Amino acid sequence: IEKARSNRFSLIPNRVIFSGIQPTGIPHLGNYLGAIKHWVKLQNKPGDIYYSIVDLHSLTIPKSRTFMRTSILDITACLLACEINPERAVLYQQSCVPEHTLLSWVIGCLVPVNRLKHLPQWKGRIDGGGHIGRYTYPLLQTADILLYKATHVPAGDDQAVHLILTNEFAKSFNRTHGHFFPQTQIISDPTFARIRDLRNPTVKMSKSSQSENGRIEITDYDDAIRGKIKRAITDCTSAVTYDPDNRPGVSNLVQIHCGLSDITPTEACNTAQNMDTGAYKTLVANVVIDHLSPIRERYFELRQDENRLKEILKYGNQRAAKVAKENFNAVRDLLGIQL
Repeated sequence: IEKARSNRFSLIPNRVIFSGIQPTGIPHLGNYLGAIKHWVKLQNKPGDIYYSIVDLHSLTIPKSRTFMRTSILDITACLLACEINPERAVLYQQSCVPEHTLLSWVIGCLVPVNRLKHLPQWKGRIDGGGHIGRYTYPLLQTADILLYKATHVPAGDDQAVHLILTNEFAKSFNRTHGHFFPQTQIISDPTFARIRDLRNPTVKMSKSSQSENGRIEITDYDDAIRGKIKRAITDCTSAVTYDPDNRPGVSNLVQIHCGLSDITPTEACNTAQNMDTGAYKTLVANVVIDHLSPIRERYFELRQDENRLKEILKYGNQRAAKVAKENFNAVRDLLGIQL
C-alpha cells in the first residue's frame, strides 16, 4: 500500500474497465474461470481499472450482519490470492462510495418504468413479490458502470444484454445534457468459461447449488477436489469428446481443463484420446489441484491479517471515491443542481 501511495496512479485515457463481484461466499471455480482469471490479465494492460466488491447488490437477498462482514473480507482475500494487484487496479467496496447510489437515483428518475419492465432482470419477477431492490438493481448496475465512465466491461457474450440499459441511458443523457458518458463495450474472449454444476451439468456452477459436490470452491482442499470431480455426472460413453449439447457433463470437464491450462477443447481431447472418462477425471482433478493449491495457501495466509485487508480496501475506496465524486459533480452540474 505504501508503495502504491508513493507512485502516481497512471490515468490512461480512452479505456476504463469496470467489473464487480458480490461478497456472497468463497468464489467457486466458475467464478474464477468466468471472471477473476480474466481480471488478472486485464490489470496488466493499459487503462484505468476498477474492481468493485458490490456489497449493495448482494443485499437483494437479505443476509446476517456477521455473514456480510465475513464475506467482504473473504472475497478481498480471495481476489488478492488470485493475484489481483491493488497497486494496479482500484479494488474497493461499493457501499463506501455513496455516488453509486446517488447516480442510481438520477438514472431511476430518467428511465421509464415500462423500459425497465422489458429487461430480462425484471421479467419473471414482477409477479413474484420480494423486495424492490430485486427489481431496480439494473439501475444500480448501470450507475456502477457509468460512475467511472467505463468504456469496457469484461464479460461473456451471454452477458451483453445487461449493457443495453447502460448504453441506452448514456445516449439519452448525452442527447439532453451534452456528451458526457461513453458507450460501454464488452471485452469478450472465447476463453470466458461457463462452468457447469458438476452434479447437474445442465445449469451453471453456483454458490446456491443444492449440492456442495456440484461446485469446487477455490479454497477446497485437494481431497475434496478429487472427490467432487470423481463424482461429477458424465454419461455411459467412455471416450472423451467435446459436445456441450449432447455430452454436457464430459464437456464441462473439458472446459475446466481448457480454462486452467489455456488450451483448446481439441487439444484437451487429443491429450485424453487414450483415456476413458474415469482416467480423464483424474487428469482434470490434478490440473485443478495444481492451479488452486497455491491460491488456497495464499488465501489462508492473507485472511489471517484482517487489518491488512481493511487497509487495502480503505486505500481502494479513497481512490475510487475521488473519481466518483468528480464525475458525479459533473453530472449534477449538467442537471442544474450543482450551485
